[in-house]
Amino acid sequence: MNAEGLYSKRKNSYLRFIGAMGYPQGLRAWFRRSSLLRPGLRILDAGCGSGIVTLALRDALCERGMEPAALNAFDLTPAMLEHFRSTLEDRGIEEIELQRANVLALEELPQTWRDYDLVVTASMLEYVPRERFADALAGLRARLAGDGALILFITRNNWLMKPLIGRWWDAELYTRQELEAAFAQAGFSALSFHRFSPAFRHLDLWGHIVEARP
Repeated sequence: MNAEGLYSKRKNSYLRFIGAMGYPQGLRAWFRRSSLLRPGLRILDAGCGSGIVTLALRDALCERGMEPAALNAFDLTPAMLEHFRSTLEDRGIEEIELQRANVLALEELPQTWRDYDLVVTASMLEYVPRERFADALAGLRARLAGDGALILFITRNNWLMKPLIGRWWDAELYTRQELEAAFAQAGFSALSFHRFSPAFRHLDLWGHIVEARP
């Protein structure tokens, strides 16, 4: 089953699963501590799903009294975008622009969606064919401003995630070495790995946090 079909069918299961893991709260805590945030950022969430990362980032900015210059997000799965739009309506949030698009076909995005200070992507690139992973990274790099940063949250390849995420959620899993090679192939020149904040350190067993710059 492809990612669109999988997340259309299992949307509610996915939301319960990440809630049980404390994933949304872990993302929000990470962004609250991040030195990357500043006023006037142009931000793209690539593979936004139900909006967890976009909202975590927006909440962290709001808590610091900062407003972004642009907050755009895209996803391939209509069911996830519909859920995200419903959440935005419920919260009265109007400044986030959503679009349906495939990370391997970014020409589908509006022409103005480029020169981002920050591109974030979480739990999405696991569903790109492994042989196209570096291509997807290169496409996102092309959307960055010259001094911009890409932040990637992605599942680790380890003994626990293989059955839990690899099989049950039909996802590709990556080691640190594989990520380093893919980012280099995609043309990134600087790479650093981060950890979740102490209260959510259990999420480090789940995934990598990678900061990459052109």
